[in-house]
Amino acid sequence: MKLEKLLESAEYELLQGSLDIEISDVIYDSRKIVKGCVFVCMIGANFDGHSFIEKAVEQGAAAVVVSRDVNIEGVTVVKTEDTRKALALMSAEYFGRPAEKLKTIGITGTKGKTTSAFMIKAVLEKADIKTGIIGTIGIIIGNEITKTSNTTPESYELHRAMRNMVDKGCKCAVMEVSSQALKLYRAYGINFDYGMFTNLSHDHIGGVEHASMEEYIECKSRLFSQCKVGIVNADDKVTPIIIENNTCEKIETFGFGENAELRAKNEHLISDFGYIGVHFESEGVLNMSVDVDIPGKFNVYNALCAMAVCRHFGVSKENIYDGLNEVKVKGRVETVKVNGNYTLLIDYAHNAVSMENVLETLKEYKPNRLITLFGAGGGRSKDRRYEMGEISGKLSDLSVVTEDNSRYEDVMDIIGDIEKGLAKTDGKYIVIPDRTEAIRYCIENAKDGDIIVLAGKGHEDYQDKMGVKTHYDEREVIKEIIGGAVND
Repeated sequence: MKLEKLLESAEYELLQGSLDIEISDVIYDSRKIVKGCVFVCMIGANFDGHSFIEKAVEQGAAAVVVSRDVNIEGVTVVKTEDTRKALALMSAEYFGRPAEKLKTIGITGTKGKTTSAFMIKAVLEKADIKTGIIGTIGIIIGNEITKTSNTTPESYELHRAMRNMVDKGCKCAVMEVSSQALKLYRAYGINFDYGMFTNLSHDHIGGVEHASMEEYIECKSRLFSQCKVGIVNADDKVTPIIIENNTCEKIETFGFGENAELRAKNEHLISDFGYIGVHFESEGVLNMSVDVDIPGKFNVYNALCAMAVCRHFGVSKENIYDGLNEVKVKGRVETVKVNGNYTLLIDYAHNAVSMENVLETLKEYKPNRLITLFGAGGGRSKDRRYEMGEISGKLSDLSVVTEDNSRYEDVMDIIGDIEKGLAKTDGKYIVIPDRTEAIRYCIENAKDGDIIVLAGKGHEDYQDKMGVKTHYDEREVIKEIIGGAVND
């Protein structure tokens, strides 16, 4: 593609060279330079791409995009105010503006983004609307998952993913849009068809993330200056600030309150062996009865979020009911089919706060026993191990302590730290260092009405021991143990 075409949507100044040159690729990582590419000089917390211009040119870059004055010869130099914005706009052009060929849904909020995204996908695909997801679990098209390093990837990867979705027949893309992504303009230039806000709580403040709660809120609110329809949680106290400066054609609301356009009522927990979820009824713009196959009353909000946007796609109530009744979020209180009258779950909870949230949610279902299998990561704070031990000891009827990415530490040292936390409680526990044997113990000793949660691995498919990552997927382990089918 000609450089002039790549820069079509960007504001820039040509400092030297020509725009009438063919560009082989758009590169922002100096380690990935290819001959004939344009190198976009990004500035991060710990790096400055301008420092690598000479290296990029030596390796064959045909042009560079900068935000500072530079002294380099023999290459086209384009200057722009913000290279992150330029990268986003150039990436969109390079991949043929794929966002314009899809119905795009952007979801922001502290919690619920991943679950809401999976719910939307489940409902739309019941109506034969092929839907891709970009988010925490990775880039998902059909049953194919491509891992990503960030909840919302860099703009180049973002547009490449959407191009792939278009090429594979997707009609809709659901994107988790993190506050960091909005702060760093990864989704810049995308005019979402629908922007969603789930909720906001104190998180991601400090370090290289956000300087203050005010900045965190401001970054979240940016989504509503780049979407056509905003759909927001009417019950969250921050919502008025989030949409204060919106440029949407219209704003729609969901929640429990009387002012919400899509309202939930009569919610209650439902459970059967192998199925724990929540039931509610909706009224307002959509009147129906709903069962959600994910535990916890907070998932009513996630379901409302999904329903509020899916109704714009002309889906039937049957599509909505079936999608929400069968939805699975990989590694998030994910139910695994077993041969017995108990419930087995896989969850990503790998610190005290997330473990407490999951276990308190599961205790509401009044299981015969709540059994928690968990370990702790090596090379991390010992306090985390003490706290996890203490939380499990307080909330579980039985803790099964095992390994979980021990990295360069001895697993028994990590388990010893967990035991110190358990010792502060009266909770029963057993130590089985080998994770597979620990899972086998839980399955072989399960009783009717038990809820067993395998905590820590979630969507991960590896174990990290002594610097070596080996394939390890708990679903496969369970299938081998029980000899039966498990979730795809």
